[in-house]
Amino acid sequence: MNEEMTNTMVPVGTKGEYDVYSIVPCTIEDAMQIEAEVSTHYKHDTVGLYESMDDLNTTFVRVGGRWYEYVDFGKDNLAPYRNQQLIEDNMVMSGCQLFNIQSCYGQGIHFLDRETGEMTEDKEIRSFCLRNAIHHQWLRMATDIKYNFFSVMVIHLSRDHSKIVQIRMRNACDCRFTKRNKFGQIEHVLVGDFRQGRSQTIEAIPLLDEIDPLGDLEYRMGKAPHIYTSEKIKEPPMGTCCKFAILCLVPTPGYRYYPIPYYTSIYRDAWYDIYRLIGIGKRYMIKNTSAPRIQVEVHRTYWDNVCREENITDKKKRAERIKEERRRITEFCTKPENAGKAWVTSYDSLPDGKGERRMVRVYNLMEGKGKEGGDWIDDMGEASNSLCFSMGVHPNMVGATPGKSQMNNSGSDKRELFTLKQALEKMFHDVMEVPFHVIMHYNVWDEKFSIDVPMIQLTTLDENKDAKEVTQKPEEDGNNDQNK
Repeated sequence: MNEEMTNTMVPVGTKGEYDVYSIVPCTIEDAMQIEAEVSTHYKHDTVGLYESMDDLNTTFVRVGGRWYEYVDFGKDNLAPYRNQQLIEDNMVMSGCQLFNIQSCYGQGIHFLDRETGEMTEDKEIRSFCLRNAIHHQWLRMATDIKYNFFSVMVIHLSRDHSKIVQIRMRNACDCRFTKRNKFGQIEHVLVGDFRQGRSQTIEAIPLLDEIDPLGDLEYRMGKAPHIYTSEKIKEPPMGTCCKFAILCLVPTPGYRYYPIPYYTSIYRDAWYDIYRLIGIGKRYMIKNTSAPRIQVEVHRTYWDNVCREENITDKKKRAERIKEERRRITEFCTKPENAGKAWVTSYDSLPDGKGERRMVRVYNLMEGKGKEGGDWIDDMGEASNSLCFSMGVHPNMVGATPGKSQMNNSGSDKRELFTLKQALEKMFHDVMEVPFHVIMHYNVWDEKFSIDVPMIQLTTLDENKDAKEVTQKPEEDGNNDQNK
C-alpha cells in the first residue's frame, strides 16, 4: 500500500452545461486497504493481558542439570513484555510512567551518619556505592517497581562470607518464580529471556525468604537457625561463591505470585483502546482526507478543446489525455506545493454579452464553515485524563491536556500536587529499602549508619529559594521527617 493515497476526481452530477466532479481521497479499493491497515495497527483489544493470573499454570525447565517448575507470568508467560510494549506505544502512559519513576527515585538512596544525619564519609561504604553504581541500581529498582510492582536484587557475598560486596538488579520482566514449598517460600527465581525461542540462557538463583530475608541469609551462612524449623546448618566452605536474590514486592489483592499493578485496570477497561482508536482514526483522517473538500465543474466542451489543441484524434489516446488532465486538475487542487498559486482557464462570453462561460470552475465547499481538524478533541482529552488517572498522575503535572481551557492549576496548586505525589512514594520506598537494610545489618553498618531517600520540595516565594531537600534524619527511636 502506498504511503499516500491518490486523490481522484469522481463525477457526482451535472449542472447545466457543466459536469460536476468531487475530489475524493481514494478509490474503493484503496479504502479497503485502509481498513485492513487500520486493523493491522490496532491489532486487538487489551482486555486479556493479565487473564488467567490465578490459574497458576506451571512450566518445567532444565537449568544446570536440574529441573525447576516455575509459575507462568500470564496466560502465555509473556504478560510483562506485552505490558511494557503497551506502555511504550502510548504517549500518555509512557510520559506518566516516566514521571512516576522520577518521583519514586527522588534524590537517590543515601547512606547517612546516624550522629550527624549527613551523608557518610566512611571509605568502605563509599567504595561499596562506587563499585556497585548505587544510584544506577536504585533507578533500575524504581523502574521495575513502577512497571511491575516488584523488583529482584541479587547480592554477592565475599569469599569469607563476612560481607555483602556486590549487588545487581535483574530485569523484572525476565524473572519467574518457582512454586512455593511447604513453608510457603519461593525457593528460586529463574532469570532469563522468556520470550519464544530465548529460554536457553536461564539462570536459577536461590531466593531469600520474602518476609525475613536477613534471617534466611544468616541461616544459609550457618550463623542462625532456620526461621521456620529452628534447625542449623554448617557454614558453607570458605571461598565458595554465594549469591542470593532478594524480592521487593508491592502487595496487591489476592497475594499472587506476580502482583498485578493497579494501573493495568486501564487494559481491562475500555479507555486504553479508546485512546488508541482515536489516535489511529485521526492519523488516517489527516493522512487520507487532507485534501480540501473541493467541487470541480468542467464544461462539456473542455475535454474536446484540450484534445483539439494537441491534435489528438485517436480514441484511446483521447481517453488517456482526458485522464491525465483530470489528474493535473486534482494535483493542482490538492498538492501543498500549489497553495497560493493561480490557475487561468479559458472562457467564452455568453451570447447575450452579459456573462462569461468558464471552462473550469473550482469551489471550496468548506469555505466560511469554520476551522477543520477539531474531530474528537473532547474525546481525546477525556481518554487522556482517564489514562493519567489510572497512572496516579495529575494531567497538569505531565502536560497531558495543555491549553488555557483545560483546568490548568496555579503554581501553588501544582506545587502541592508535586509534594503530594512525593509523599505517596513512601510506600514504595519502604519496600525498595528492604535489600539495603539487609546489607546494612549483615555488613554491621547499621550501628553507625542509616539509609534515606531525600526528596525535593518546591518552596514558596517567601522562603527566597526555589526548592529544598526533605530528608529523614535518624533519631534514637527511628526516623523523623526533617528539612535540610
